[in-house]
Amino acid sequence: MGSGRRSLFAGLAASLSGTAAAAEPPVPSRAIGPRWGMVVDLARCIGCQACTVSCIMENDVPPDSVRTIVNTYEVVKDGVPGMAMLPRLCNHCNEPPCIPVCPVGATFQRDDGIVVVNADVCVGCAYCVQACPYDARFINHETQKADKCTFCAHRVDAGLLPACVESCVGGARIFGDLNDPNSTVRRRLASEESAVLKPELGTEPRVFYLGLDDVLAHKPEGTPTLWRPQHQEGI
Repeated sequence: MGSGRRSLFAGLAASLSGTAAAAEPPVPSRAIGPRWGMVVDLARCIGCQACTVSCIMENDVPPDSVRTIVNTYEVVKDGVPGMAMLPRLCNHCNEPPCIPVCPVGATFQRDDGIVVVNADVCVGCAYCVQACPYDARFINHETQKADKCTFCAHRVDAGLLPACVESCVGGARIFGDLNDPNSTVRRRLASEESAVLKPELGTEPRVFYLGLDDVLAHKPEGTPTLWRPQHQEGI
């Protein structure tokens, strides 16, 4: 990418930043082991959807469904129009509203904070889909089970990064242990102002955004533009 285009996105992110309510970084505690989380630097996201495609390939996401995607919004700041990117995925909340509504206990949170679905137990009732305020869940039309981002738990357990992080060409997605004060995610949160989506709900998301404007902090359900994966017969 040329330096001019980098400057354009960086300038837009800078013009949008500073208005969302700042998120309180989690207090590290090594006694309870790792607590995985993500920092998204919006100044580095170019909306290329490499994260979306790599997630689909890595997790065998069915056609017309996504576990993560980059929404694009037309915004106007001080009379200047521009385009803002908002990468979206499961927030792996500290207080996940999807868990208590599950009638069979299929949705649960691991000790490391990753929220997952036990497909062998899930009955496909979609209560969790309705309970998620971030529109991060769906019913897999092939398995008829609840589906969502898992931070690529199988990769994390093997010492690898989530597919979306590894494939991000701009380095916008940063993954690590929030309980480790020396991790990159902890250092970024300690040195830069961050925000989370819909903080007023008290879900305590563990996906933090750098440069998030308040108008986007409350609109994660926005319709993605430019591109969305679609199934085509014969492909």
